[in-house]
Amino acid sequence: MSPAPPSSSSNAGRAEIPSLLAPGIEHDPYPLYRSLRESFPLVRDELLGAWLLSRYSDVRAALGDVRLGSAPTGPGPGHRRLLEPVLRAATERTAHVLARRMSGRREVDLVAEFSAWLPAAAAVAALGLPWEDAARVREWCRTGSVRPGGVHPDLVGLLRPHVARRRARPGADLLSALCGARTGGQALSDDTVTALAGTLLTGGGEATALALASFLANLLGHPAQLDLVRARPGLIPGAWAESLRRDPPTPVVLRRATAPIALGGTTLPTGSVVACLIGSAGRDPFRFADPDRYDIFRADPAHLAFGAGRHFCPAATLAGLAAECGLRALLDAMPGLRLAPGFRPAPRGLMARAPRLLLVRTR
Repeated sequence: MSPAPPSSSSNAGRAEIPSLLAPGIEHDPYPLYRSLRESFPLVRDELLGAWLLSRYSDVRAALGDVRLGSAPTGPGPGHRRLLEPVLRAATERTAHVLARRMSGRREVDLVAEFSAWLPAAAAVAALGLPWEDAARVREWCRTGSVRPGGVHPDLVGLLRPHVARRRARPGADLLSALCGARTGGQALSDDTVTALAGTLLTGGGEATALALASFLANLLGHPAQLDLVRARPGLIPGAWAESLRRDPPTPVVLRRATAPIALGGTTLPTGSVVACLIGSAGRDPFRFADPDRYDIFRADPAHLAFGAGRHFCPAATLAGLAAECGLRALLDAMPGLRLAPGFRPAPRGLMARAPRLLLVRTR
């Protein structure tokens, strides 16, 4: 292991650092990440209008600091045992339907026909919403008109009538479970139920679609590791965590300071925007040995793709289920699944990163 990295510096050599918004960075941000970690772990990006934080330990601490955005609220960990079975059943059904539709064709694009649809469709099914809502949610997420955790008016308008009906006549779906959940002895409010369902639909939709595309690309790009997972499905959770470490769907997370905060020897004032570079943190050699390598047997991937802390996150739960159930369904329906001859996945994007095309042979 190399000696400890130099201490943080907020201004030394600042003019030499290119912006995250510089041309070409979205195609390959890793040389910039390396330079930031080694010499400029806290630096102001004037074009982005944010302070860049790039080392694993700093990014993890920032994500868990309540002064950089408020902590999410919702059902406690006990409710996870109530909600996860409903999510799992819906995700399994949806994954198998999508996989079987592709299995009769020789070559398909897993992004367009699987990963882009599975999270939104599974979330809609779990919540007990009409199937046609999956296309609406997917389009809102794709066009950016809804942000994870947000309360876009169209989403509120979609969910409110369903919440009212589940209050009156509960069913076996996840929306009914949220309506019946209690925190501190009190039932969740309609606003909280709507926000949690919205987080599942929007965060689970786009972020999970990207993460799932990268997960499939990583395994298909490493056939020997895919064969191991095929033979030992118990390896899937570790393979998923490793993919989130190496290729997180949202490599840059912006947070705003709600109070003065000391980072890297510099005190940032209230209102400062901090860019937590999750894509850089996951490849920090001071935290991970051989960090660019994809290794399903890595002992402690410790990814930050869905933040840090112990808060319940329906979208993160759905993401893990989409990876597990999705991969199982694909391998079951297409035992000969492999990359199309001559094709190599090409991730792109800075704020949201994943392959946009994933051509495979099904047999």
